Amino acid sequence: MELYHTLNRGVDKRIIFLDDADRKRFVYGLTIFNDTRPAENSEYFYSRATGSVESIDLRGRYEPKKRKRLVDIHGWCLMGNHYHLLLSEVADVGITRFLMKLNVGYAKYFNKRHERVGTLFQGRTKKILVDSDAHFLHILHYIHLNPLDFLKGAESWRGLELKNRAAAVKHLDAYKWSSFRDYCGKRNLPHIVNTDLFGDVFGDYRKTIKKYLADMDIEPIGDFLLE
Repeated sequence: MELYHTLNRGVDKRIIFLDDADRKRFVYGLTIFNDTRPAENSEYFYSRATGSVESIDLRGRYEPKKRKRLVDIHGWCLMGNHYHLLLSEVADVGITRFLMKLNVGYAKYFNKRHERVGTLFQGRTKKILVDSDAHFLHILHYIHLNPLDFLKGAESWRGLELKNRAAAVKHLDAYKWSSFRDYCGKRNLPHIVNTDLFGDVFGDYRKTIKKYLADMDIEPIGDFLLE
């Protein structure tokens, strides 16, 4: 199995998740587009009648057992102008097929809802193979720590400057738009993420992330990060 860290951001670094409705729509796409079958409608849940996004059930409307997955999603995080995914292929050329469906589907939805035209993403999704033990042991934590960008006083965490680690963990625990809470044993959006690979390695993830924050060292994977 090959594991890839993937990232794409808005063109000109524009914000691509303006509110929870956008985030819900993208999260729903992580389910419906992870399927070898074509998506029926890439503008899911945009109501032309009301000009708004209709209610989305985050548990998904496709039964997982009925889908033939393209990829396993081992970790994910939504930020303001970009997203992170940690993927391995299940089907042939699964990552490429999945990312194309995901990006095109979300861009169509976003442009329709926000009355814009043109390219939404900056280009092809960046991806890098996780091919060393050091990279493997750091990458999931790195993805999950991204929401610290939104915590006042924690913005310099990439520079290893994090004064209040308890506040950092509390913030991550409250952030819904990543796989962090699912790894910590809380049912957040469990239908999206496969925790088996890293769960076997890290065990109690909450304890693991606390220790990681105490001994944080991004340098071993600095050359592999996509941002």
